Amino acid sequence: MAKIRTSYFCQSCGYESAKWLGKCPSCNQWNTFVEEIMEKPNTSIPNWKASTTASTSMQRSNKPVLVADVVYQEEHRLLTPDKEFNRVLGGGIVAGSLVLIGGEPGIGKSTLMLQLAMNMPALKVLYISGEESEMQIKMRAERLAPNAGKSGGGCYILTETSTQNIFKQIEQLEPDLVVVDSIQTLHSAHIESTPGSVSQVRECTAELLRFAKETSTPVFLIGHITKDGMIAGPKILEHMVDTVLQFEGDRHHVYRILRAIKNRFGSASELGIYEMLGEGLREVSNPSEILLSQRDEPLSGITISATLEGLRPMLIETQALVSVSPYGTPQRSATGFDTKRMNMLLAVLEKRCGFKLGAKDVFLNITGGIRVEDPAIDLGLAAAIVSSHEDIPVPFKTCFAAELGLSGEIRAVNRIEQRIAEAQKLGFEQIFISKYNMPTGGKGKKIDFSRYSIEVKPVGRIEEAFNLLFG
Repeated sequence: MAKIRTSYFCQSCGYESAKWLGKCPSCNQWNTFVEEIMEKPNTSIPNWKASTTASTSMQRSNKPVLVADVVYQEEHRLLTPDKEFNRVLGGGIVAGSLVLIGGEPGIGKSTLMLQLAMNMPALKVLYISGEESEMQIKMRAERLAPNAGKSGGGCYILTETSTQNIFKQIEQLEPDLVVVDSIQTLHSAHIESTPGSVSQVRECTAELLRFAKETSTPVFLIGHITKDGMIAGPKILEHMVDTVLQFEGDRHHVYRILRAIKNRFGSASELGIYEMLGEGLREVSNPSEILLSQRDEPLSGITISATLEGLRPMLIETQALVSVSPYGTPQRSATGFDTKRMNMLLAVLEKRCGFKLGAKDVFLNITGGIRVEDPAIDLGLAAAIVSSHEDIPVPFKTCFAAELGLSGEIRAVNRIEQRIAEAQKLGFEQIFISKYNMPTGGKGKKIDFSRYSIEVKPVGRIEEAFNLLFG
C-alpha cells in the first residue's frame, strides 16, 4: 500500500511546506499552516474533456509568435439587462472570462447572480449551487422574477459539488454562461482534502479556468470572505481569475456597492450602486439623489461635496459636529472618512485660520453609509467643521470640489468639468473650486466657465473661501 503523503499549506497565501511552520515565510502571517493530504492525480478520473483531448493535447504545442503577427479580433461583449453590472465589468461580459465575486454573508451575492441568470432568457445559463437545494433556489427565483420563475426562462439549476459531475453536465447542456455558488463548496477527486481547503480551491478554480478558456464560456465564481474582509482561500485565487468584484454595503442601509478590485478587460476603479428591496436588487442610476438628504431649513455643519467614484461623479453630503469636550481629552471620530486626514484638516484650520479646535470634540460623517477617499472633499469638510463651530449654516445650493494643502492653499483636483456638470445637473447655484484647476487634457489653458449656468467660484486660499461663505 502506497504511503499517504501530507503537506502543509498557508491558508492566507497558499505557500506549501513539508513541515509545520509558525510563521509563513511568504506572507509573514502567524499560525496559518494547515496539514492536507496530498494524492497524485489519477489519470483514470476524467477531467474537463480529458478523455477526448488527451491524445490531441500531446501532439499540439504552442509556439512563440511576434506581437505584430497576432491577428486581433474586436471582442464582442455580452450585454446583460443590468446596466450597473455592465459598467463595473467594463462594458459587458467578455467571452471566456473568469469572474470572482466576494462579499459578506447575506450581503446579496447569490441574489445578484440569480437575478442576473433569471433575466437573460435568450441565453442558456447554468446556476450551480453547492449550498442550497433546488427548492430553496426556486423559492428565491419566484421572489426575484415571478414571471421568469414560472416559465423557467433560460436558467438551469444544478445542485452539485463534485467538479467531475459538474463537467459531465456542462458537456451535455453546453451552457452560454456558468455561475458557481460558491467556489469553497466544490471539491475535485484529484485532491484528497476537504472542500474549502487551499489545495481544493486552487484545483477547482484551475479546472474551471481551463474550461472557460477552451470553450470561451464566461464563468462567475461566488467566494466567501474572512473576518478581515479578504476573500477566503489562497491569495493566488485572485491572481488566477480575470476579474475580482467586491459586493459591499452596510446591513443597516438598503444600498449596496459592487466594486471592481481587479479587471483585465476594463477599469479597476468602476462601481455600481444597488438598492436592496423585497423583490431583489434595483439599479440606482443617479446615486447623487439618494446620498443627498432633503432639508427644509438651513442647518449648520452640513455641506455638499463633489466626488468621483471610479469614472462616475457623485454629490455626497458631509456632516460635521463640533462641541465642547466634557472630558479632558477631546474625541475625534469619523464615519466614512480617514481619521488621520481629519486630524490634518483640523490642524490646518487651527494653524492657518486661527480656529481653536484643540479642546473641542469633532465628529464627521459621510451620509449614505459609503466610504470616500477622494481628497476633493477636503474643502467641503473644512467648511462643515467651521460651520458647526461658528453655528453658521452654509448657503443653500452650494457645493465644493477642492483639495486642502498643509499651508492652507486650495489645490486643484482632477476631472473638474465632470464635477461641475454634475452639480449643475442637480440644480446647484454655486461651486467652490481651486483657481489653479486646468481643463482635462489641456496644459496651460483656462476653463471656460461661461458655458456653465452654475456660478463657479475659483479660490486660492482657505481664508478666501471662508470670507466668501461666512462674510
